[in-house]
This record gives sequence, C-alpha cells and structure tokens, in this order.
Amino acid sequence: MHAMVLNQPRTPLEWVELPDPVAGPGQVTVKVTACGVCRTDLHVVDGELTHPKLPIVPGHEIVGRIEQVGAGVDTLHPGMRVGIPWLGHTCGVCLYCRSGRENLCDDPLFTGYTRDGGFATHALADAAYAFPLKEIEGEAGDDVALAPLLCAGLIGWRSLVMAGEAQAIGLYGFGAAAHIIAQVARWQGRRVYAFTQRGDAKGQSFAVSLGAAWAGGSDEMPPELLDAAIIYAPVGALVPQALKCVKKGGRVVCAGIHMSPIPAFSYDLLWEERQLVSVANLTRQDGLDFLALAPRVGIRTRTTAYPLQKANQALEDLRAGRFEGAAVLVP
Repeated sequence: MHAMVLNQPRTPLEWVELPDPVAGPGQVTVKVTACGVCRTDLHVVDGELTHPKLPIVPGHEIVGRIEQVGAGVDTLHPGMRVGIPWLGHTCGVCLYCRSGRENLCDDPLFTGYTRDGGFATHALADAAYAFPLKEIEGEAGDDVALAPLLCAGLIGWRSLVMAGEAQAIGLYGFGAAAHIIAQVARWQGRRVYAFTQRGDAKGQSFAVSLGAAWAGGSDEMPPELLDAAIIYAPVGALVPQALKCVKKGGRVVCAGIHMSPIPAFSYDLLWEERQLVSVANLTRQDGLDFLALAPRVGIRTRTTAYPLQKANQALEDLRAGRFEGAAVLVP
C-alpha cells in the first residue's frame, strides 16, 4: 500500500510505500476510495494536537470497500462499503464507556492521530467502528460526496443536537461542517444565520444558497438574537462574540477539538443563564443516527477532489480557505 505520512509535526507529509495491513480479530481492512481532509488533520500536522503516533498516516473521514475481515467479525463482509470516523476504538470498560459516553473514553484510539488513518490506499479499522454505507442513495452515494459526512457531518450533528431545540441558530465558520449542518437545520425548520470571516462575500453567498436566512461577518450582530450558536472555527475570540449574540438562556456550543485561547470577557455575557459547552468526539450512536438521517435530508456536500499525492496541497488550501465546503483525497 501507499500512504502520505507525517514523520514530525510541522513538516510536509511524505509519499511512502508500507506493508499491506492485515485484519486481526475484530478488525477489517479497507481499500480507501475517498478520504476527507479535516481541520483536525491540520491540528495534527501543525502540532497543535500533541502526542500523535509518529509516524502517522492522517485522515479520519474514510470511505472504502472492505477487502478482509478478521476473526469474530460477522456483521461486515468483503465488498461492503463502509465509513471510518475519528473515534476508532474505545476500551469498553471505563466509567464513560459503561455509561453510554464512549466519546469520553479514558483509553481511546483516534483515526489519523493515534492510529493510522485514510490518507492512504488502504486502512485498518475496528469492525465496531466501521459504519455500513449501503443505505445511502442518490448523489450522496458518491464516495467523494460521502467522505465529509464521516467527521464534518458527524461532529456537526452532535453539535446541533447539543444546541437543543434552538429555532434561531448561528453557525460560526462556514466550512465543511457548517455547510452540512445548515442543510440539516433548514430541513428541521430552523432559521440559520451564517457567520464568516469579515468581507468573505463568496462564503456568505454560499451560505445563503444553502438556505441561510442571513450571512455576515463574525464580528456582526445578526438581525435577531439567537437561541443558540455553534462555533466551528478554531478561534477563541468568537466565544464572547457568540455569547453576545444569544438570548437569555441561550447556548454556545464549541464544536472543534482545538481552539485558540479564549480572551477574558465580562461576566454579563454569560449571565442570565447562558450556557457555554464543548463537543468531544462522537459515539457510534451519533454515526448511526446521522447516517440514517442524511438521505432523508438530501444533503449535498460541496467538495474539491485532490489526488492522494496532493495531500499537502489540500492541507494548504484548507488552511488558506481556498475552497468552499470540503476537500477530499482520492487514491
């Protein structure tokens, strides 16, 4: 197999040949057909997420076909299309796993961070964390279109659920996750307000085309106070700004795994029972719920495809905001 490998943080990925993976008990090997490029991959490459497995194959929005199943796997079979997400393994015995909160497992493995991921021609995964994708039809059945659902979609979905029953909802950072969740929120009958970088007229127009009632800069106030806001951009300064935009009793959800420092802010922004919460990882139930919902919503992802060997270019384009929606690598 071939892969794009990170040997040390803050260095370019290298194209290498590796031994083909072999499925052990409870595992599957997958021939990768598409892998999304997520901002979390940037955090790994840039060393903002510390202590990765090195060398590491990044990538955790994997779509592919099973080539081999290990002993004890009876729910998956060769040829089946599956999706492999960020959460790749949990211990099953800690307090969090035993209480239905496996996203907070004390001894997890994360795809593309502490175990090799999908910037490769093949990947190895725990069968329990490989989602069958056979039920998804139509345009959403395209592997490239599906890949962003495996993180941008799943984490976006968990953050939307955590936002509660908010009818007026703000989305800060209109990238891969927000452009998916905006479609879900609109399908649910919510009013979506999109916040982009100041002056990003193209991004604001994109948001409106997906049904946003309003789009403006992240430093602006929306036309009405929000019931909830979700922050997808890894910018700590957006926390007090979002709190300023939510109603009394409103909620601000921080959806990223890494964020720049949150500046000090006046307590009155949090007072009146406003809530500030974070999203950590996902559960398998999140995946089952969202992937069952996606075809009903008719989600259409906006993607830019890159050859696998152009992974460094895709990461740089993501960093610079050179595309709308999501980047996807194709082996």
